Amino acid sequence: MSSTVKRLLTFIIGIPLVLTLAFIPLYNHLFLNILILGFVIVSACEFYNICSKQAVLPPKPLLVAVSLIIPIATYVFSLLKINQDLVLWILIVESLIFMGAECFAAKTFENSLKKIGFTVLHLFYVSYLFSFLIRISTLPENSNYYLGLFFIQVFLCDSCAWFFGILFGKNNRGIIAASPNKSIVGFIGGIFGSVLFSVIFKIICSDVLDFPMWKLIVLALITSTSTIVGDLIESVFKRSSDFKDSGNFIPGRGGALDSVDSVIISAPVFIIAITLLQII
Repeated sequence: MSSTVKRLLTFIIGIPLVLTLAFIPLYNHLFLNILILGFVIVSACEFYNICSKQAVLPPKPLLVAVSLIIPIATYVFSLLKINQDLVLWILIVESLIFMGAECFAAKTFENSLKKIGFTVLHLFYVSYLFSFLIRISTLPENSNYYLGLFFIQVFLCDSCAWFFGILFGKNNRGIIAASPNKSIVGFIGGIFGSVLFSVIFKIICSDVLDFPMWKLIVLALITSTSTIVGDLIESVFKRSSDFKDSGNFIPGRGGALDSVDSVIISAPVFIIAITLLQII
C-alpha cells in the first residue's frame, strides 16, 4: 500500500474519530484527554530520541514520566476548578529541579549546558505546549464546539496543504530549507482550506459560535499559520539530528510527533487568539 493511500486512510479514519471524541463532553472530555495523554507519551519518547542524538539526557523513563505531569495537572485542575496559571509554576519547578540535579550529579560539566538545555526544551515542547490542547477541552462553555473548530482549522490546513502541494506545488518547492518538499502553493492552500472550512463550521453552528465572522477569519488565519510553523519547527528538530521521521507510529504519517507537531504549536496560539479576540 502506497504512503499516499495510507495517509488518506489515516485522514478518513482519524479526523472523524477525533471529532467524535471532541463531542463527548463526559468529565471534561475524558476520553479525548486519555487519547491526548497517549500521544504525549509516544511523542515524548520520540522527541527524546531526537534530542539524545545531540546531548546526554536524563534517563528516558524519568523524562517521559515527568512530561506527563503538566498535561495531567492541567486536566485535574480543570475538574477541581483550580487556576490554570499554576501549570506554569510546575514547569518552572521541574526545570529548576533538573538544573539543580545537574549541579550535584555531574562529575564533569563539558556537556551540562546541552543536557540542561535539551531537557528544559523537552519539558516545554512536549509537555507544557501540548497541555494547551487539554486547556481547549476544558473551556468553561461550549468546549466541544471550540475543540471542533480548532481541529478543523489545524487538520484541514494540514490536509489541504498536502493536497494543493501534490497537485500544484511541483514548481515552487525548496524555498524553505527546513522542509524542501513543502511548497508555497501548499501553504496558501492550507490556509485557504482552514479558513473555508472554519466558515462552514461557524455557519452550521451559528447558534453557539455567535461571534462576528471577521473574528473567525482572523482566528483561522492565525491558527493555520501557526499550524504551518509547527510543522516546520519539528522539521528543524529532525534535520538537526538527521531524522527523516520521528517514528513509524501512524501509517502514512510517520511518528506520533509527526502527526501532532502542528497541534503542539497551534494549541497555545489558538488559546491566546480567542482570548485577545474576546471570543470567549
